Amino acid sequence: MDGGKKVWVPHATDGFKLGRIVDIGSDSIAIEPFDAPGTTINAIYDRTFPAEEYDNKDVEDNCALMFLNEATLLNNLRIRYMKNQIYTYTANILIAINPYYEIPDLYTSNTIKKYKGKSLGTLPPHVYAIADKAFRDMKVNKMSQSIIVSGESGAGKTESTKYILKYLTESWGAHINQLEQRILESNPLLEAFGNAKTVRNNNSSRFGKFIEIHFDNKNSVAGGFISHYLLEKSRVIVQSRDERNYHIFYRLCAGAPEELRKQLKLASPDQFHYLNRGCTQYFCTRENDKKLGQDRKSQMYLKQGSLHDPVLDDVRDFQVCDSAMAHLGISNEDRHSIYTLVASVLHLGNITFEENTDDTKGGCKVSPSTETSLDTASSLLGLPKEELRESLVSRIMQTARGGSKGTAIKVPLKAGEASSARDALSKSIYSRLFDYIVACVNKAIPFSSTVSYIGLLDIAGFEYFQVNSFEQFCINYCNEKLQQFFNERILKEEQVLYEREGLNVKKITWTDNQDCIELIEMKANGIFDLLDEESKLPTPKPEHFTMEVHNRNKSHFRLSLPRKSKLKMHRDVRDDEGFLIRHFAGAVCYHTTLFIEKNNDALHASLEFLIQDSSNKMLKTMFEGIQVSSGKLNFISVGSKFRSQLQTLMEKLKSTGTNFIRCIKPNLKMVDHLFEGGQILSQLECSGMGSVLELMQQGFPSRTQFSDLYNMYKKYMPADIARLDPRLFCKALFKALGLNENEFKFGLTKVFFRPGKFAEFDQIMKSDPENLAMLVKKVKRWLLCSRWKKAQWGALSVIKLKNKILWRRGQIITLQKTVRMWRDVRRFKPKYEMIVQVKQSQGQLSRMEEIISQLKKEKETATKQAKLIEKALQDFIHKIRTTNMSADEMQRTMNHLLSQMDQTFQDLRKKLEQEKTKAEQERLRKIQEEMEREKKRKEEEERRKKQEEEDRKLKAEMEAKRKKEEEERKKREEEEKKQKALISAQLEKEKEDNRRRQEILEQERRDRELALRLASEDQNEVEDVVVPPLQSTGDSKKSEEVRATRAAALQKKYDLSKWKYAELRDAINTSCDIELLDACREEFHRRLKVYHSWKQKNKKKSDERGEERAPESVLTNASESRLAPKQGAPTTDNQQRFFRIPFARPSDEFRDDPTHKKHGQWYAHFDGQYIARQMELYPDKNPLLLVAGVHDLQMCELSLDETGLTRKKGAEILGKDFEAEWNKYGGRELLKSCGNRMSSTFLQKRLGVVRK
Repeated sequence: MDGGKKVWVPHATDGFKLGRIVDIGSDSIAIEPFDAPGTTINAIYDRTFPAEEYDNKDVEDNCALMFLNEATLLNNLRIRYMKNQIYTYTANILIAINPYYEIPDLYTSNTIKKYKGKSLGTLPPHVYAIADKAFRDMKVNKMSQSIIVSGESGAGKTESTKYILKYLTESWGAHINQLEQRILESNPLLEAFGNAKTVRNNNSSRFGKFIEIHFDNKNSVAGGFISHYLLEKSRVIVQSRDERNYHIFYRLCAGAPEELRKQLKLASPDQFHYLNRGCTQYFCTRENDKKLGQDRKSQMYLKQGSLHDPVLDDVRDFQVCDSAMAHLGISNEDRHSIYTLVASVLHLGNITFEENTDDTKGGCKVSPSTETSLDTASSLLGLPKEELRESLVSRIMQTARGGSKGTAIKVPLKAGEASSARDALSKSIYSRLFDYIVACVNKAIPFSSTVSYIGLLDIAGFEYFQVNSFEQFCINYCNEKLQQFFNERILKEEQVLYEREGLNVKKITWTDNQDCIELIEMKANGIFDLLDEESKLPTPKPEHFTMEVHNRNKSHFRLSLPRKSKLKMHRDVRDDEGFLIRHFAGAVCYHTTLFIEKNNDALHASLEFLIQDSSNKMLKTMFEGIQVSSGKLNFISVGSKFRSQLQTLMEKLKSTGTNFIRCIKPNLKMVDHLFEGGQILSQLECSGMGSVLELMQQGFPSRTQFSDLYNMYKKYMPADIARLDPRLFCKALFKALGLNENEFKFGLTKVFFRPGKFAEFDQIMKSDPENLAMLVKKVKRWLLCSRWKKAQWGALSVIKLKNKILWRRGQIITLQKTVRMWRDVRRFKPKYEMIVQVKQSQGQLSRMEEIISQLKKEKETATKQAKLIEKALQDFIHKIRTTNMSADEMQRTMNHLLSQMDQTFQDLRKKLEQEKTKAEQERLRKIQEEMEREKKRKEEEERRKKQEEEDRKLKAEMEAKRKKEEEERKKREEEEKKQKALISAQLEKEKEDNRRRQEILEQERRDRELALRLASEDQNEVEDVVVPPLQSTGDSKKSEEVRATRAAALQKKYDLSKWKYAELRDAINTSCDIELLDACREEFHRRLKVYHSWKQKNKKKSDERGEERAPESVLTNASESRLAPKQGAPTTDNQQRFFRIPFARPSDEFRDDPTHKKHGQWYAHFDGQYIARQMELYPDKNPLLLVAGVHDLQMCELSLDETGLTRKKGAEILGKDFEAEWNKYGGRELLKSCGNRMSSTFLQKRLGVVRK
């Protein structure tokens, strides 16, 4: 169908498959995939997209794609990824796909030099180009910049951040100290303490960080500062089966020198409770595996071998981490203390508890088998063993009464409570150790003075697991905020700016996640506030907290019960054990069992007092200044701290210029050259790249103020240029650079540049003196050329004026000559006229001579009389010329001569009467014949006039009919005025309902895709949810029509919804059943409307108007007709009507040439309500003739009532006029060739085609 055009159809695993259209329905479209001939895939229109002409060709910027949609975006990324081109632009946003292997020469120092100072688009896409752009924007705009690196776990965010740091420090480091090296050395150190292996990423950052690289007034690196967020403390005490604790624990066990290992009493990972419930294998190369002692290897390692990763090696990385600490200025003593605290956490985890049968209060005691662990932990922590024991198995409560400080009461703890206290101590020590390490890094990279900075945000991406707890909740809340920031900065603020500057850019819609953020953070009923409120209760319970969340937000769309999850295992969770939140990326089910515990990271008073008295200087320093909690009502929760940190971060981001890098994880197996299109598409949708692609393609990502640009160049301008208005100067600057007017656009206060024109923009915005001076010279040269052209034009105008003066002088001379001549003519006019009259009378002498020549008698006498009269006339003329005769005298003489001539002439004629009798009879006979001929001519003329009168009457009847219809329409409009307000309000409500429904359906689809991705990891089951077709948000009016059509279809005799397109066409061409024929035609044209609407929505970006099958006025009337209330069903008679209106197709060669205003003519023949023939005639082009049933996809699909042609004055023409034009251009032969394929009954009857 439709010439076998290639389209993309949705596919669960590949994202999209390439195929061709084989059938079109009213709600779906059937595609035959190229890789599976003979099979079909049915897809809704909104998820089917046209393909590029060359589907194996890639572009560096997705905005350069001819068809801008999700499918072509995904295919472009696939092609580039398979070519090891992992970076692709979408305007100034970089998409980076993790290659899972090291691409040669991609990040070398030579590559850094190559990208330094180069604009986006001049070199292939790269993370270095974004870093360079951020630096240049900071330098030119005098504004700090942020680079937001986002993506799922395993997408390569941390690696991208490291390469950006490398680029900035190597390109603009001072090279006079170790500052740049220390900034780079901070990465392996923070990764050791903050990264861990997860099921999705071998080196997953379990904390967020915002790295600020500060620059001085010379734009050189001056220092840095690192802020960190939300370390996953629960990972210290427990991990899932296939995950590991933080890298430092394994690196210490594998790579620590033997002496240190003995001092810290380390063993293999499976000997520690905090490690042996997860994966206990090391990352290790073959060389280091051979050097590794057997006593350092766990049983899992001995059975399964080491883990493999191209970057990680626990043995080597311990040395790297130790060396990094040394370079950062951490002394040997402090490094030893750090290792000591890490080991102490492991030994603390080995302490177990059991019920104390000797304690009457129901307390517990340390298990005898773990006394050694208690002894080791207390020694490493610098705490008295017995005091540590006592603080772990009991806690101190202080009453409000009983002295100034109250009465202290010792409360024994049960075994479970003691284990929780031990875990809380371990998490607190590790958390404060991490804070200390970050502080050491910041101390090692100080900055004394700073002008601006470039911030790198690397924070955990959106997370979803089988079991999601408080950490995932906080991380996903952060990602909701970042997604909102992305939407506001890229989509909302951009469009507001375009509208304010008057750029007339089409509005782009996107899903706003503000309601999800409000659910989490709003006052009183928000999840964070409810959690804090529950934590302050005397006996907080997770079940009560969960039910409060559900009860306080019953009708919230974003919140749901676990049993409504698409994943089977989540549907087994009770209502009071968790809740489901529909995030922007998909629905996540959270288990709330540990929410309260993880929200409160405060130690109980006994342990806090004990730690502050430690003999371990580092441990004591880390806990200094910590106020002991005075009760639940005054504690600051983890959620509150995180919210305040996140608020500070968002304020920083909003105050800086932003650059975005979207990291993509290509597959779940974490292997190279495996492109899983389905899950990549989900990531692209979650990151909002579809909306960005649409906006950036027609938007202007680069811009600057006229005044800023003018002021930048002002000091280099000569006086004559400095006088220019800033806007005029900018225009002169762009003209001087030879920029095409399509590449930029002037707003009210700013100039904007199209995507892909970053090089031109950067050339203009370069602030170095040489570049500015060079551009000013170009402006001056352009102004000189422009003024010279004006001078040339002025000279030409003067020459034209001179020629005009000369021409006027010649005209004046002509005028004078003419007046003089008129004066003389007036004087000699009577004589002249009389001479003329005399000469005219001489013609009568010729007739007299003719008569004389015919006489047979008295011929000589008659001749003598004629000569006398001739002589008298000659004498009279001579007298007029030589004498001054008066007019009356001349007239009397002339009258006498004339009477004499008449008398002589009459005498001669009498003599000839008898001789001419016979000649007269012959003449009469000839006259009779001439009269007969004249009679026949008059009869023919009468017949023609009668035919013309009949045509005029027919046209008058047509015009009267049109006027009658127009009057009826006006009457209807009067009746409809009262209804239009109600209809308009109804349409607005329907539009909003449809938009909301669209969001819900889109959310359902994302929820299911997320559940499928999660299920694929554990072979779980996903509920088979059939998502209804999505309605286009841009055409809310269509939904009412669709519902009305479906309701009417239920009452009809025939159900044609399952008929194929070809079956409908064949039935129209061959059926004799009138009811079936009408039903097939209606369904056939309804499908054509949906299909053409889809094609118009997915037109090429270079085609502003798309394919038109009818003049724009007809299509516009059809869209407006939907607003009017329907006054009944359209007529179904078989009346033949013909129309003609002007038409210029988008492909018309004259449409862009303002000097040519040539338009074609559009002819249409309607058989009843639907078109039967269509003809398009254009100047200098071949005519286009189309017949219904053969060329349906190229013809107007609208009904006659929808086109509004009957209401257009002068549009309707006579059938014979249409037929004359039709046959003139070969229409008769075309109809004969079409035969029984024509769908028009009228044409089939006319050609004698018999229906079966």
